[in-house]
Amino acid sequence: MKMNRRNEVAEISRICDSKSVVAVQYTDQIRIREFNTSLYRLCHWPIWITVFYLLPGPLTCRLFEKGFDWQMAKWLAMVCFGTGVAGLRSRLPGVEPKPYIITFTEDLPNPLYRRLSYTAAWSDLVTFAVLNLIGTIDAIVRGKWRMRQIYYYGWIPVASVSWALGFNGVLPRTGRSTIGEWAERRVFYGAIWTVTCSQILLGTLWRGLPSTRFRSRKASVLMLVAFAASLGGLAFIAFRGRLPRTRRIVSREKENPHVSFAHSTSLRAGYRGAPR
Repeated sequence: MKMNRRNEVAEISRICDSKSVVAVQYTDQIRIREFNTSLYRLCHWPIWITVFYLLPGPLTCRLFEKGFDWQMAKWLAMVCFGTGVAGLRSRLPGVEPKPYIITFTEDLPNPLYRRLSYTAAWSDLVTFAVLNLIGTIDAIVRGKWRMRQIYYYGWIPVASVSWALGFNGVLPRTGRSTIGEWAERRVFYGAIWTVTCSQILLGTLWRGLPSTRFRSRKASVLMLVAFAASLGGLAFIAFRGRLPRTRRIVSREKENPHVSFAHSTSLRAGYRGAPR
């Protein structure tokens, strides 16, 4: 009897989830941990090294165009030192000894280091996507690539908008409170998957199509279509919650009270039947 009730609850949950356009994750399904392991903290350090290393756009554009040189090596050493000190002082997201956010529904003050770090991440995501999109369209119109000039003159205006929005708490995970973490988490990771994968695709086409450097509009159109399709497609998949950490976090009671009642009834029945 107990097994039948559990199967019934699982079937109801499956049906309710299948009707939802967006994949959901219930709050009681989140694994709560009290401490971050050393491996977990260490794995987050290279992420923030990458975020701050890519922060100066024109310098990064030179890296992609000419490769790694001594100036980029100096900048990398400075970034590693700065993020290393911040990590040792527990001033980097994910590198803290204990998780700052546990259930994604707490109303806690958002520390300054988290707001700055996520603003920097948003600046990278937005500026690279916007400037590469503009540069590809410009190559189609003018018949030649001017990506260096676009990054040189366009980086500060686009990045300034991102930083202004971040300082005012408009961008996800940059607000003064963590009350909206349940929704902002999926937007942030959805943007990471969308922009990062699209950037890799665009860079692969840039390196793989030899005609792109000889003012070929056909190659530029192909790159634009692929880049735009990747951005739009991955954004839609992330909206559906089909990518890691992009599922909508909801309370079971709020999503479907009947499922919640059946779930709690099954648990109570199980406890009554257990030996004391």
